[in-house]
Amino acid sequence: MKTLKSIDYKILAALMRNSKISDRQLAKEIGVSQPTVTRRRARLEREALDGYTAVPKWAKLGYEILAITFVKTNQSLGLKGHFEAAHRKGIAWVMKHPNVLMTGGSRGMNMNGFMISVHKSYSDFDKFMSEHKRELGDMFTDIQTAIVNLGGSEILKPLHLKYLADDE
Repeated sequence: MKTLKSIDYKILAALMRNSKISDRQLAKEIGVSQPTVTRRRARLEREALDGYTAVPKWAKLGYEILAITFVKTNQSLGLKGHFEAAHRKGIAWVMKHPNVLMTGGSRGMNMNGFMISVHKSYSDFDKFMSEHKRELGDMFTDIQTAIVNLGGSEILKPLHLKYLADDE
């Protein structure tokens, strides 16, 4: 994709605040014509957007826990041929778990991978982590998890992209 223009950032910010906004409303909000918004939005959808999704109130859907898990991979995975097989195995495992929201490489805290997942209960989380260790445990030398209570009063700012829209 070519470099984004100022209007593209305005459109993206408006969509992060409210992805249901019509092209006509969006054009009025940012001060351009509706055909311009329609054309730019279509281009952004092809080249810069990964899709539209609702941001749920997790507790209302029955999710009580958000888990942030950090892993340190086994050094032997760096040996030729081992990494590719382990990588495929790890991808297959996380892809079969729809409660895994994001995963990938990371840096810091002497860890090199992370996973963010949601769970309906502590029992659900415990079962998930037991399966993770049973099926992928040989790939890691350390696993550390922080648990967030999604239904508690300690959530000061809920997970939502609308906040990023104000970082223009």
